Amino acid sequence: MGLREWSIGGVLLSPFLIYVVLALLVTGGLRLLLSLVPVGRWIWHEALFDCALYVCVLTVITVVLGPL
Repeated sequence: MGLREWSIGGVLLSPFLIYVVLALLVTGGLRLLLSLVPVGRWIWHEALFDCALYVCVLTVITVVLGPL
């Protein structure tokens, strides 16, 4: 899947938008998993950790699904 724009009803959409939503869902799942195990209590600043985790997940998704 390359980063070509899609035309839906005359509106151009970037596939990066799908990557962003997918990363948000994966990050939410990982945070839920971390809250269930004792590792989650070692997080010092939760908002900063959430942001860093989201950026890492978005990077991995972009590299894996992006153009070669």
